[in-house]
Amino acid sequence: MGDEELVVIADSGSTAYDGPFELEEAPELPAGATGNVAQTAVRRLFRNWGLDQDRFGTREWNPVGDLVGQQANVVLKPNWVLHYNQSGSSLDCLITHPSAIEAVAQYVALNHPTRITIGDAPIQGCDFASLIDSCGMEQIAANLRERFGVPCEIVDFRRTVLDGMAIGANRIENRRNESHYVLFDLRGQSLLEKFDWEPGQFRVTMYNPDYLNRTHSRGRHQYLIAREVIEADLVLNLPKLKTHMKAGITGALKNLVGINGNKEYLPHHRKGGSKSGGDCYEGGSWLKLGAENMSDVANRHSEGVVQTVAARSSQILLRTAAVLGRDPNLEGAWYGNDTVWRMCLDLQRVLRYGRRDGSLSANPQRTVVSITDAIVAGEGEGPLANTPKPYGIVTGGLNTAAIEWVHARLMGFDPQRIPIVREAFGAFTFPLAQFDPSDIRVRLESATIPAADILPRGTPFVPPRGWRGHCELL
Repeated sequence: MGDEELVVIADSGSTAYDGPFELEEAPELPAGATGNVAQTAVRRLFRNWGLDQDRFGTREWNPVGDLVGQQANVVLKPNWVLHYNQSGSSLDCLITHPSAIEAVAQYVALNHPTRITIGDAPIQGCDFASLIDSCGMEQIAANLRERFGVPCEIVDFRRTVLDGMAIGANRIENRRNESHYVLFDLRGQSLLEKFDWEPGQFRVTMYNPDYLNRTHSRGRHQYLIAREVIEADLVLNLPKLKTHMKAGITGALKNLVGINGNKEYLPHHRKGGSKSGGDCYEGGSWLKLGAENMSDVANRHSEGVVQTVAARSSQILLRTAAVLGRDPNLEGAWYGNDTVWRMCLDLQRVLRYGRRDGSLSANPQRTVVSITDAIVAGEGEGPLANTPKPYGIVTGGLNTAAIEWVHARLMGFDPQRIPIVREAFGAFTFPLAQFDPSDIRVRLESATIPAADILPRGTPFVPPRGWRGHCELL
């Protein structure tokens, strides 16, 4: 399993989680183990990967046995961004499907690790309890405990949550003690340090910019990572393949934003338009700058008259700009966002090289395996308002940069035109890939081909509005 240049693809046999599909016998799993589209797809993925190849089809087949020991702590990191789809579509194209999570967890549980933690830090307005309930995750965790005898816990990694999605929603702070996290400071090694920006410029929509600028200033770039992740021997990165307004795509690379506990450690864009040194939107607009200023006022105040007036003023200015022909983007949702990819790749480096004391080692500190759910993928205005893209595959690999390169091509996008993918192969300290994209090979059912030969299955994905004409394969 140690070939980082290899990306594996398996056909699920269906483009819907409830079938129709042909159930394959899985003698390696105990009686009562769940069989469904995702289980079949994950089993085919491990088979195509050639894992424990000699015992495939027998009760002794254990595809992840070389990765999971009886003393191992294992974390499964799905995409649980929000409890509903803002496009009005179902959750199937928005989050990692629970059946895909369970399918991977069952193979992990065969090895009786010390514990399995399934966790994420969705956006602050996500109703985590509602999401877990609608996905049946508590029952999945109970099945793992009862059928495999493995401790399994579902964890919300967030320290701050909001009771709603609007400015002024009730905020609950410090819901998890800081002892549950490890603080990393990449300082001058951060990819955020290495370009031209002014102190105080970093922003995350709906967050107090003063908090963000305490954690990211010249020479200081801090991330607060869930201790469960840093103490894990094996992290299974389980993203949903979909488009993303700020990063272009979200999959194996962007998914790791959810290992960070507080959003004020996560710069998503820089204030202002590209004409004035920001990357919130293209060009310049005094109306949009005014809307940004009012949004800052609202985010700096707790609920009350000042916050309400400032928030409404921001909305009025933005609507006026839209009437005059400006796009409604005020959150870095376009192809020129030069901030978000840097933050995401920093987190990838922390996961790969981060020690328990908050320092980075010269050598990888844990095994990370990515298995991406694209049985139903998401296109359009992701990550919160995707529309379904039935696709019928899962992918797997050991290197997130290589996997995302292949994902981009599967979507009909040019990896070289999407910074989070292109720059993952950069020659920086604590690298993510020590090979060239031309070295990536893709294993299908019965063949291994160069990544350059990968094309979308059917029509390409519809990009987000701010990326159209700027990310597609030419």
